[in-house]
Amino acid sequence: MSRVLVAGIGNVFLADDGFGVEVVRRLLKDGTALPAGVRVADYGIRGVHLAYELLDGRHDTLIMVDAVPVDGPPGTLAVIHVDAAAVDGAVAGVDFADPLGPPAVDGHGMNPTAVLRLLRRLGGEIGRVLVVGCRPAVLEERMELSGPVRAALDDAVRLVADLARDEANREVERTHA
Repeated sequence: MSRVLVAGIGNVFLADDGFGVEVVRRLLKDGTALPAGVRVADYGIRGVHLAYELLDGRHDTLIMVDAVPVDGPPGTLAVIHVDAAAVDGAVAGVDFADPLGPPAVDGHGMNPTAVLRLLRRLGGEIGRVLVVGCRPAVLEERMELSGPVRAALDDAVRLVADLARDEANREVERTHA
């Protein structure tokens, strides 16, 4: 049973918005060794699907990988700890209203906060939420990542894999305590 879900989200047709999808694709393609309790999946623009999938209670921890307007120049990586119970408020350090931020909530693109808000509205919850974000440089119609975001991919894959391992170990320790 999967206890940690790594979800790549974003739109591959909008340049750097495809960051999360590419990180997850590399994790799956490269056969990165992850514990049995970790599931990695590409959700792309299906934020609604992700929210519905979280309703089944199989996951204790959600790691979302997405292009987000974190502080710093394009390509900057950040790990954001999100209080899933307080998603109706702001997420510390991230302004989703930023013009470089993800698009408004719709069926084809949801930022991490919108996914969690929908989950709560549907009556679900998730214990722990981390967002591995990368500052985008380009969010226009094209199917390739910008240079700064592409340069951050190897570090992002290592970061996500390390977080997934740590979270899986944390879950094992919690259940055996």
